[in-house]
Amino acid sequence: MTSAAPDLDAHAPASGAYDVAIVGLGYVGLPTALAFHAAGARVLAIDASAERLARIRSRRVDLLPSDHTRLETALGDEAFALVADPSYASWARAVVICVPTPVTAHLTPDLSALDRACASAVLHAVPGQVVILTSTSYVGCTEDLLAGPLRRRGLQVGRDVFVAFSPERIDPGNDRYAHEVVPRVVGGATPQCTAEAVKVLAHCTGNLHEVSSAGAAEMTKLFENTFRAVNIALANEVAEISRTLGLDVMEVINAAATKPYGFMPFFPGPGAGGHCIPCDPHYLLWQLRKTRLPTPVVTQAMSAIAGRPRRVVDRVREVLSEAGIGLAGARVLVLGVSYKPDVEDVRESPALEIIEGLLAAGAQVAYHDPLVPEIRLPEGGVLGSVDPPQAGETDLVIAHTTHRSLDLSWLPEDQLVLDATYRLTGAGRRVPL
Repeated sequence: MTSAAPDLDAHAPASGAYDVAIVGLGYVGLPTALAFHAAGARVLAIDASAERLARIRSRRVDLLPSDHTRLETALGDEAFALVADPSYASWARAVVICVPTPVTAHLTPDLSALDRACASAVLHAVPGQVVILTSTSYVGCTEDLLAGPLRRRGLQVGRDVFVAFSPERIDPGNDRYAHEVVPRVVGGATPQCTAEAVKVLAHCTGNLHEVSSAGAAEMTKLFENTFRAVNIALANEVAEISRTLGLDVMEVINAAATKPYGFMPFFPGPGAGGHCIPCDPHYLLWQLRKTRLPTPVVTQAMSAIAGRPRRVVDRVREVLSEAGIGLAGARVLVLGVSYKPDVEDVRESPALEIIEGLLAAGAQVAYHDPLVPEIRLPEGGVLGSVDPPQAGETDLVIAHTTHRSLDLSWLPEDQLVLDATYRLTGAGRRVPL
């Protein structure tokens, strides 16, 4: 089956021919485009990557089963068009920007994709259009990258064009929270901007929470993920404390979670991946440097999260030493390398740094992940997923990411397993991270 999308290059439609243009078709943008289409909107789906568009057309994308069903429907509908040229956004009544906002190796914001997407949206904006930014960034980015440049183009924001920030809240691989039911925060450059953005987003969600400004919406997103980062850092620390005291940290956390108020469970692990927890708080810290406002809690939490993969390497050395095996030359297998279960996404995955640290220490490292056939390490090396080894071929297995599709039945009872998930049961000779 081929896409029924129209030949847009041959027949450019008039402005307003599409209800919404989604700019960026990654882990946020593609599900967003599919949600709008499923709600009956005419969708113009834009991505600068020809490779990404080809993968979408061939259905070779990492989506929930429900979104794969939506994709199949969308690709057979003329009301859903895939294009690479960002200028086509002028054909839509609304533009939703969903591009990635990672950090550099020095933990400073990488705004390159966001700068390009916003500059294009400004250049091709037409009167009456609503432009909504969903990509996480610093407080003031909507003003700096959209509202201000539109004014300099001679368009009055709140009358000629409407600008708002509404942070994405998509959890890849999690089918418990559909796009339509997760509340969306919306803050516009003006009250009228907020009202127009609400009309757009109401197409695909019925739960909208308005705030007083774009800045308030931007800060909301930064606080959400900073909150998670601080609590994950605390959970990792409690795990270290519990192991030192001879306690099961999961038993402790689950017991604490029985309290019906004042406690929310967070769980330890090998580190934090994706472009949310290990990245978003750095946008806030970066912005606050010029104010010289002390942020000790956030700063220490992010330092602890950044150091977590190195702690895993140290723990591997400890566990092997206790078994009478040196790390140099040891055969180590990492189970699962994506940053969370049941997704193919390896962005900022702790596994990449863990593997590189083990290799630097002289270990013989392999990985097995049915969802990730190949990984590129931070320093440029490439590894491919291997089949599960035979008994006796591995000195230590690190349980990093346990997908539902990951078969652990091959693990022999005497296999030494470092459980970085804290959730493994009945698999080998388990020791906690």
